[in-house]
Amino acid sequence: MAAIMVVVIAAILAFTYRSGDYLVLRNGDTNEEFARFRVSEGDEFSVRFIHSVNQYPLTDVYEIRDSKIYVVRTIYNNFGAGVQTEIEEGQTLEINENGEMVVSGFNLEMPWLSYIVGTVSDHTLTLHGKEISLRELCGRNSKVAFSIE
Repeated sequence: MAAIMVVVIAAILAFTYRSGDYLVLRNGDTNEEFARFRVSEGDEFSVRFIHSVNQYPLTDVYEIRDSKIYVVRTIYNNFGAGVQTEIEEGQTLEINENGEMVVSGFNLEMPWLSYIVGTVSDHTLTLHGKEISLRELCGRNSKVAFSIE
């Protein structure tokens, strides 16, 4: 009886530890884990950076759905080379309170999401209201792969 109780308690603890999802950042070349952050269904996170071609800030916003990453909107300050110039079916363009352009309605799963951290400007991950420098966390020129585990 005691052995059965130990097995049951171990199973409950293992399930509790493993339940829930993590946003995991890995080195895209070596698969080394940089960090992991607890996330829940419906949580959003964003990555903000200076666009390498049009040289203005751009923010990509993602949502966790069914243990997957979906892009939901992009926020940018200026039209220019390398950024979306046409709205596709189901998408909307709005101007937010800061005067930024917000394109939403993507609803697109991102099974392979990665960024190369800038050498001139940083990439900033925002999750649960906290900003995290990817340059400090992962290093300049790092290829950072995002996944839900």
